[in-house]
Amino acid sequence: MKILILGGTTEASALAAALAELSIPALFSYAGRVQQPKPQPLPTRIGGFGGVAGLAAFLTEQRITHLVDATHPFAEQMSRNAVTAASHSGIPLIALTRSPWVPQAGDRWEPVASVEAAVSALAGPPQRILLAIGRQQLAAFAAQPQHHYLLRLVEAPEAPPPLPRHHLVLDRGPFTLDGDLALLREHGIQRVVCKNAGGAGAIAKLDAARRLDLTVVMIERPVSPPRHEVHSVDAVLAWLHHGSAPESDSESALESDPRAERGV
Repeated sequence: MKILILGGTTEASALAAALAELSIPALFSYAGRVQQPKPQPLPTRIGGFGGVAGLAAFLTEQRITHLVDATHPFAEQMSRNAVTAASHSGIPLIALTRSPWVPQAGDRWEPVASVEAAVSALAGPPQRILLAIGRQQLAAFAAQPQHHYLLRLVEAPEAPPPLPRHHLVLDRGPFTLDGDLALLREHGIQRVVCKNAGGAGAIAKLDAARRLDLTVVMIERPVSPPRHEVHSVDAVLAWLHHGSAPESDSESALESDPRAERGV
């Protein structure tokens, strides 16, 4: 048995810790979008594979027997490539995912289908907006230059964002309700824009927005390719050892795992 984890999430790190603890041979792969990714207790590679063909070739060269897609819920292309490459290589695949956030009583969510739709939703008078979408798609919001954007990123972008009015905060989750309440109040935030990433590490901004009665423009997840999905490390381990995961699988198993460092 030799496992390849397509990682970058808290869940991927928790799985890596579990496999290392059990001495199960595995490799960990980062896409390379963060210059200083979290160190893993497994042999690690950084960078793309070169599409489906490159990933399929890597699976064969490394004699991978099981593929775990634990990428971010918005890494749509990588997830589709993983399904196709695994099928072409005859390798079983499982996705370790987070349950999406759902609105709570008192939430003022404005669901949108894409980043482009979120940009359109910001048409109107100037506001102070927390833009919590990562750094890859910040340029799209230059189409709404009237706003002042608060950008919270893990790392500074390589070039200044093309947003005439913005303030950059560098921070890494997990975030707290008190911390996010203080952040939103300090910057006079009037609206929040974020992706429905799910998980516990970045949910504080939603709790804070609810407390402050702020509208949240929520970018919904892209449609995942057909695949077997589970929401806990224990379910992946069961699949690896028995070929299936328990139907009662839930996110609570991951959240109670002390090996999991919650993050974005």
